[in-house]
Amino acid sequence: MNVVIVGGHGKIGMRLSKILAERGDSPRGIIRKTEQADDLEKIGAEPIVLDIENVEIDDAVAGADAVVFAAGAGPGSGPARKLTVDYGGAVALAEAAATHGIRRYLMVSAIGANHPERWSDDMKPYYDAKAKADQYLTESGLDYTIVRPGRLTDDPGTGKVDLGDGPGGSGSVTRDDVALVLAEVLTADNTIGKSFDLLNGETPVAEAIAAL
Repeated sequence: MNVVIVGGHGKIGMRLSKILAERGDSPRGIIRKTEQADDLEKIGAEPIVLDIENVEIDDAVAGADAVVFAAGAGPGSGPARKLTVDYGGAVALAEAAATHGIRRYLMVSAIGANHPERWSDDMKPYYDAKAKADQYLTESGLDYTIVRPGRLTDDPGTGKVDLGDGPGGSGSVTRDDVALVLAEVLTADNTIGKSFDLLNGETPVAEAIAAL
């Protein structure tokens, strides 16, 4: 499977590319800086240098079987960048996928994005951008899956998760396990058209995804 990942140098994007390359897929990571290219090549991913805020994604996805949006403006960025990256970038990827006949789209959202009544004032710009991106994708006609991870950690992966519409903000999940779930979801047709929260739990990843 040829998979294009927006946010290719991010912590989740890198982990996902490594899993895909090791199982024989062909990951391509969209990155902002040329100096990041070596890191992708070392794990078996093809780097695509492209600033999604200023350059059309369009042909960068050509030939892909699936696309993954795993980018984010990040901590410290203002509301304007939340809109241009977390929302605008996700929309641009969906438009590019549709243009090139790519049906499969995986979105890395955030736990609580579907519960606006729980948003704090400080986090509202972030969640609003995520929620709008999720809504756009659900209405796009693409074969989407929206994954809403809890608080992200760099602890070693456990391979065990809890999936569903959880408590909307409590709980954590390792980045290793997020990447593992994304890799499994790419080949799980039963997840098409579904959205779910992702926390660490007691159920092996493949079993949890099969039960969705």
